[in-house]
Parts: sequence; structure tokens; C-alpha cells
Amino acid sequence: MPRVKRNKSYRIAKLHDRRSRDLPLNAEVATVEIDDPLALDPGGKVVALRSIRNDPLGRLHAHGQIDDAQYQGGRAFQNDWERAERGPQAVDPGRDHVDGARMREPITEGQRQAAQRLNRIERELGTDGAVLVHEVLIMGMTMEQIGDRRGLQTQRWKDYFSRRFRECLDRLALIYGFVTARP
Repeated sequence: MPRVKRNKSYRIAKLHDRRSRDLPLNAEVATVEIDDPLALDPGGKVVALRSIRNDPLGRLHAHGQIDDAQYQGGRAFQNDWERAERGPQAVDPGRDHVDGARMREPITEGQRQAAQRLNRIERELGTDGAVLVHEVLIMGMTMEQIGDRRGLQTQRWKDYFSRRFRECLDRLALIYGFVTARP
């Protein structure tokens, strides 16, 4: 005698799924659980999609290759880099050319502290580690592109760069305080 199939309960789930169903053909996304900005009670969560197309750190985290502390350390490094950077100023071609009429903006305290943290990170990671972190997190390069840039194209070198990058992320997580040092 066949078993009677029981209907599944139609209870409303605690997580509302608001993911888009119509994505572009070349979209690379990962699901992420975030706080619900429209929740009536605190602690409500929403499942959303995050683009990982031009985000190597997000891609590594979404695929489970790095943990949360490494991810947060990498994001903190990117935040410090953006804060400390004094990027190029826009030039208006419609205005008359004047020799240096504009004064430079003063360096803020936040920029100074971010630059000090970046200098400390460069000392702790070493020259090669700092360059590797910069190429991946700031320039968005893959391990294959890093190997090609250095003339090292074998799989062994790609694996080495990947391991070294994860070691650098561990160090960033320790420097920014997302993990504590092991005894």
C-alpha cells in the first residue's frame, strides 16, 4: 500500500525572498542575507543578490574560499585605501587656463589615520604581500593576471599566489581586529 503524501505547511517563512528573477545574461551574483530595512521588528532579515562580477573579494567569499574575518579585513583595507587616496581632480575644459590658481585641499584627520594604517600594513605584509593585496583588492586582478604580469604562468604559481593572498588576508583581519592572535 503506497504511503499518503502529506502536504507541506504553507507557513510564511521568516526570511522574505526579494531576489530578482530577470537577471542580465552575463550577471554573476551571489545570495546574501542582510538586515531588512522595512522590518517592523528589529532583527528581520532579507535574502538579496549581490553582484560579484568585478569584485574578487566578494567572489572568494561567496564561493567559500575565504571566511568572514578575511572578507571584513579586505573590505577594511579597501575602505582605508579609498579614504587615504587623493584622486585626480576634474578639469573643466570650458574655463580659462590659470597657473595653479586653486589651493590644494588640506589633508583630513581621517585621511592621515588611514595612511598610517596602510603604512603599517605594508611593513607587516612585506613588499611582495602589499603589492599582491593591492593588485587584487584595488586593481581587481585575478591570480592568472598577476602571474601573467610577472611572467609566471604555471598552475603552481597561481596556487602560490592564492595561498599567499589568503595569508595576507589573515594578517589584515588580525591588524584590523576582526580576529585575535592565536597563543
